[in-house]
Amino acid sequence: MNSDARQQQIVDATRKLIFKYGSGHVTVRKIAQEVGISEGAIYRHFPSKNSIMSLMADHIADNLLGDINKAKNEAVTRLETLDLAMKNHFSAIEQRRGLSFRIIAEIITLGDKQLNKQVEEIIGKYINSLRDLLSQAVASGEIRKDVDLHAAAVLLFSMIQGLGNIWTLSNRNFNLVERYEELWNLFLRIIVTDGYVFSS
Repeated sequence: MNSDARQQQIVDATRKLIFKYGSGHVTVRKIAQEVGISEGAIYRHFPSKNSIMSLMADHIADNLLGDINKAKNEAVTRLETLDLAMKNHFSAIEQRRGLSFRIIAEIITLGDKQLNKQVEEIIGKYINSLRDLLSQAVASGEIRKDVDLHAAAVLLFSMIQGLGNIWTLSNRNFNLVERYEELWNLFLRIIVTDGYVFSS
């Protein structure tokens, strides 16, 4: 097996362990057992557990930004793009049972400054992407010109994080997309221009 394929296998095994047992049960030994190789073989591909988590953080970034790019190709207006991207996020959270949140929680638990900085930069890049969409919505007349775009983008990210946490703590007993739509409509009423037509 080539190096890239083995690295992906190790990342997939780590993701599976976090999904099944929670982030607190992830060790290099258990990852090696899950893959069916020795601990030494793990270290030939990753110098540490933190480097595995770093690659997983990159995958989270790819998924978040990928949802935005996909929505850009499918939606007509910038607000529709934002709405579709957010729905894609919440659908993914439901399908993966909040795995991205668990990975981020594990990274925070590790207390590694470099990893924390990486995740901070990922979140910053994502928030900037949301702000860019909001800025385009201002230019197209969908959003009021006096809206603080950075604050609005942070609010959207907080919506994902906060609602995802509540959903996980409630043992996933409500539909994430439906609950999101309630918050989205409230968000729209704060930022849109007069005369904007709300979806039913």
